[in-house]
Amino acid sequence: MTEKKSMLCPHCRKLISSDEPVCPYCGTAGPGALWKRKVFGVLSLLHLDPVKAIIGLNAAFYLFSLLINPSALGLSANPMTFLSPSGESLFLLGATGTLPIAAYGRWWTLVSASFLHGGLLHIFFNMMALRQLAPFVLDEFGFHRFAILYLWTGVAGFFLSYLAGVPFTIGASASICGLIGAILYYGKSRGGFYGGQIYRQAMGWVVGLVLFGLFFPGINNWAHGGGLVSGILIAFLTGYQERKPEALFHRLLGAASTLIAAAALLWALIQAVYSLI
Repeated sequence: MTEKKSMLCPHCRKLISSDEPVCPYCGTAGPGALWKRKVFGVLSLLHLDPVKAIIGLNAAFYLFSLLINPSALGLSANPMTFLSPSGESLFLLGATGTLPIAAYGRWWTLVSASFLHGGLLHIFFNMMALRQLAPFVLDEFGFHRFAILYLWTGVAGFFLSYLAGVPFTIGASASICGLIGAILYYGKSRGGFYGGQIYRQAMGWVVGLVLFGLFFPGINNWAHGGGLVSGILIAFLTGYQERKPEALFHRLLGAASTLIAAAALLWALIQAVYSLI
């Protein structure tokens, strides 16, 4: 009789047999492969938390945008503009809109703009919303689908606002609205008491966004709407864990999305530093 050895799946960290051809929990093919155990083992040792990583990137870019041109900082008593970086700083780091794209051909800013913010309250409220919404999407959709949703809903929201003629725009709210759209789809698709509760909570976020956009000036409602609708569409196309475990396609597209975001942010830093030399 052959003795079976147990191990933790390198992707979902559930206990499985080492000779399983596919993880029964997350669908990872060949979870016992040595290279997968090593790669995911290194990642787990680094304690990489996607939500904390995104918040950290947003905070780092916000601080850098303040340091690029400290003499132009917004230090007014108005809380909405307190500690606001200059328009020049935001442009250098990858703000998007008709001005950067149509006038300068900076299409990559459709990605980088999601990591920039125009003031202390702006980044605070966006990161608070991200901290509340992102863990749920990570749990129900998986890391790779979360990466797809976060990147491409931001791109879709800013592209729609570009088509609508918004000249200059930044912020994580397009991607955050994409997460809300994904949660809306999840709640409606899952149904039942739990799904209904999730759907109603997400609708509460949507109502809040609409009211906020109506009563506060300077809100990019086009980006919010584009993020929300694209979030619903991407969630519909990719599915969620309970109905469809992450497959190879999700992993490849999720990895590509992460690399595209990293490349755009690195290029933004290079462009900003080069312009200051």
